[in-house]
Amino acid sequence: MIGGPELFFRYAQPPNRLGYCGPNRGDEIAVAASGDSLPFEEAVTLALAFDGAWPYLELIARLTGRDPLSRSVVEAYWVGNELLDQIDLHDWGHSISDRFKTRAGTRWPAVGEALNRGGSPTHAFHVFCVYPWVGLLREGFSGPALEVLDRCRISVGKVVTCEGELAVVRRRPLIWEYDNLRLGAPIEEPFRATSDVHPGDVVSLHWDYICQRLDPRQQQRLIGAHDQHLQIANDELTRARMEPAHREWTNHTTGTLEASPSGPTNPM
Repeated sequence: MIGGPELFFRYAQPPNRLGYCGPNRGDEIAVAASGDSLPFEEAVTLALAFDGAWPYLELIARLTGRDPLSRSVVEAYWVGNELLDQIDLHDWGHSISDRFKTRAGTRWPAVGEALNRGGSPTHAFHVFCVYPWVGLLREGFSGPALEVLDRCRISVGKVVTCEGELAVVRRRPLIWEYDNLRLGAPIEEPFRATSDVHPGDVVSLHWDYICQRLDPRQQQRLIGAHDQHLQIANDELTRARMEPAHREWTNHTTGTLEASPSGPTNPM
């Protein structure tokens, strides 16, 4: 079974390789993602630098009595599992408020509404309910915003063929239609594999990587978390409440909102 640190870095490595988040220590992250063991203290130090994901791991761990890099906590954030059912919504709401209210500015009511609608401390919440990319769609910046959302979300696909480190995967891309986000018709695309996969395997996808094979339970949990938060985002778009602070993004170095760059920053 994949250990917690390896599982974390399998999902964290793809955006790090693209320069979007985490430390400039790609070789060490690749080692951790490949299953080669790092000293636990070093793994924690690396994970701490992913400031999009780490606070969620800390929160889940604190509220369920586990270590942030335990496999169950890591899986709860990226994929979803039964730990999320144990989390007190009051504690979770206070945590996200302390972390994001100042940064979100005028968008905070939309994030707060996502909490009220049952948003949970998962990567799907982070992508669809916290960052401004969904709001940018309504503002008319559909090209880059849609690409970020599609690649940054954790999605499900089925392996069609494999050759070396590449696998062709059939998946449903995120599309923007009638002022809503939805899943489009299946397409086939190449992805890099972090472990052995075979035709017919159901897998999770993050940016241009296959992260892991999914069993039926994991598949159900991931699809459930994804679809729940996608629906919350669409409802907020319909209500015209998910404002993106006018082409702004969160600078995690300063903690402030700045003019949007040409590419995403720390979209994890």
